[in-house]
Amino acid sequence: MRIVVVGTGGVGGYFGARLARAGQDVTFVARGAHLDALRQHGLRVRSSVEGDHTVPVTAVEKVTGLPPADAVLLCVKSFDTESALESLRPLIATETAVLSLQNGVDNEDKIDAVLGAGHALGGVAYVFAAVESPGVIAHTFGGRIVFGEMDGRPTPRAERLRHAFSDAGIPAELSSDIRRALWEKYLMISAQAGMTALTGCAIGVIRDTPETWRMYRMIVEELATLGRASGVALPPDAADKVMGLASALAPHLYSSLHHDLTQGKRLELEALQGHALRLGERLGVPTPTVFAVYAALLPRAEGGR
Repeated sequence: MRIVVVGTGGVGGYFGARLARAGQDVTFVARGAHLDALRQHGLRVRSSVEGDHTVPVTAVEKVTGLPPADAVLLCVKSFDTESALESLRPLIATETAVLSLQNGVDNEDKIDAVLGAGHALGGVAYVFAAVESPGVIAHTFGGRIVFGEMDGRPTPRAERLRHAFSDAGIPAELSSDIRRALWEKYLMISAQAGMTALTGCAIGVIRDTPETWRMYRMIVEELATLGRASGVALPPDAADKVMGLASALAPHLYSSLHHDLTQGKRLELEALQGHALRLGERLGVPTPTVFAVYAALLPRAEGGR
């Protein structure tokens, strides 16, 4: 498949490297020092799970002049979704799949709004990976993808992409209810991101402190209620399942929101807590714990130390 990875950060870099190693035709879109390093030295993945490897890659700053893609992996920060999509227009053919592997639950709506209905595939990436330095991705946990068409239909393009992932050794599952999968991830990532950023502590410390562990669960429960109110078929034990997964996380793990906060970068606050607050206001669903996290982090949302 001809695959373009837009946003060569932790998620895009890790999965893109796996695909490139397996022989797929992968082009990475990056910028600055990261782009220079990819061109000069290739993409290096330092994995505490799989070991270290370096992959020679094709990397560009702009997609102008590239042929249409079979699939695009959209891995930019959620606040860059619309601008990234505008730049992708030259790559989009009738059957091009644009798979969002981003945080949040509304990126797929943005994809179809900008590029036209039918291009978006929803995706959930279960992985902890981040840019360690230009051209280097540090992978610490996970590496699984769940994705699917937004209407739940099985399609040839989704099946081809699943085969590409599987051939690259990436566990990939096609979902007939991807919105539910997106919300199940949303419950967990919003709690994990919010609590690690707010406390400055890893998940192990949060679990060991009864008050912060209770607050973690309160976020999950509020979002589960909100998801059901918005029409998502979350199971009755959705919060329990998320807490079980959070209990199994390695104790040293933080979140990308925590790392962005400590590095003075812009935060994905609106895609996570902000979206939930706005949706809760429209549907009349209270989200007081989510609001507390949002209000506390809002002064740092645009970056700066």
